[in-house]
Amino acid sequence: MYGKLLIANRGEIALRILRAAKELDIKTVAVYSEADKTLKHVLLADESVCIGPPASSSSYLNVPAIIAAAEVTSSDAIHPGYGFLSENARFIDQVEKSGFIFVGPKARTVEIMGDKVAAIAAMKKSGVPTVPGSDGAIGDDVKENLRIAQEIGYPVIIKASGGGGGRGMRVVHSENTLIESIALTRAEAKAAFDNDEVYIEKFLQKPRHIEIQVLADGKGNAVHLAERDCSMQRRHQKVVEEAPAPGISEEIRQKIGKVCADACVHIGYRGAGTFEFLYEDNHFYFIEMNTRVQVEHPVTEMITGIDIVKEQIRISAGETLSIKQSDVKVNGHAIECRINAEDSVTFMPSPGKINYFHVAGGAGVRMDTHIYSGYNVPPYYDSMIGKLICHGETRDVAVKKMQQALRETVLDGIKNNIPLQMRNMQDEAFIKGEVSIHHLEKRLENESKK
Repeated sequence: MYGKLLIANRGEIALRILRAAKELDIKTVAVYSEADKTLKHVLLADESVCIGPPASSSSYLNVPAIIAAAEVTSSDAIHPGYGFLSENARFIDQVEKSGFIFVGPKARTVEIMGDKVAAIAAMKKSGVPTVPGSDGAIGDDVKENLRIAQEIGYPVIIKASGGGGGRGMRVVHSENTLIESIALTRAEAKAAFDNDEVYIEKFLQKPRHIEIQVLADGKGNAVHLAERDCSMQRRHQKVVEEAPAPGISEEIRQKIGKVCADACVHIGYRGAGTFEFLYEDNHFYFIEMNTRVQVEHPVTEMITGIDIVKEQIRISAGETLSIKQSDVKVNGHAIECRINAEDSVTFMPSPGKINYFHVAGGAGVRMDTHIYSGYNVPPYYDSMIGKLICHGETRDVAVKKMQQALRETVLDGIKNNIPLQMRNMQDEAFIKGEVSIHHLEKRLENESKK
């Protein structure tokens, strides 16, 4: 195990990484922007280095500044967390060329999985079920594109090969608008991702979003840690996550989990990763692989007792995976609500000073957050300021615990989405475990009309 870890991120995930490092007796280095000097992990780290002004482009995305911080502090490894540079193959390559360990997969793996077309092709070769589609990027032949869409069957969805986070996609319901939609998506993809490649897939009507958490050591060992349901979404962004997914049998869990673990071995994957699927009519359809720790990883930790971040660090240090598939047991149910500094009706960000913050407590209640009373939420970054996680012996108990935990949480001084999350926990369809990825947006649209 190495001696010093640089945390190339901010907020709750940076604090989460610091805690894991401390448990492994690893010294920590926090890098921060000028707006983040009062972040909790910055105050707790063994060393800290300011890497630039508030703008992400000049700080958390500033590769030379991060590499220089690692050099001046004599760090051994760099953990990217999620977002920012966590899935940037060029950054990974630079980290390793500079003589540091990257806590995550190899650059080539991230590059392949970051390209949706290449990722789907790799998964097909590995035996992972995929959505019926164009089997790669489409060309400019109008007749051929019309034929492909007709063969798949409408509605179809046009997706940018380099897309992500819900951007670069357009649903097409008939051939009348297909060619125009392809052109528009190409233009958007070029502007957003500097890559105008697009592909076509079958658009599923009421799918759920189910993902499989994996750990692999790059030495032929891989395990899956069951699944999560992340169907409660707004604008393709997850709002509520839970594990395990309602209605998935142990037999199905082991079957799809083994497929994902085997795929990790096949592609030589190293680290923590997540296979994301659309799930409809008892079928899984691969959509992408996230080659980093996920925001929602705590629900998996709560039901398995496995510390995903510590495993990430151990694997990056060259250790063999410490667990076997037979060691992984699902215990109870866990739910996570993302807590955001935003208006719960308009969703407008609400930066500013937190006058008072009180965390909910009790058995099975966990709060991953970097905020505290007196902390100023800066306006420069994502609005998520914490994650409230509740674990119970059954799903019904977990829902009730979350309802009470939301009631107990006090966050004064800024607007927040706790009222929205309370409505989510009282949503009849959610309580029954019967929501698709479209459910929350449709409900919000109906609420806005009242």
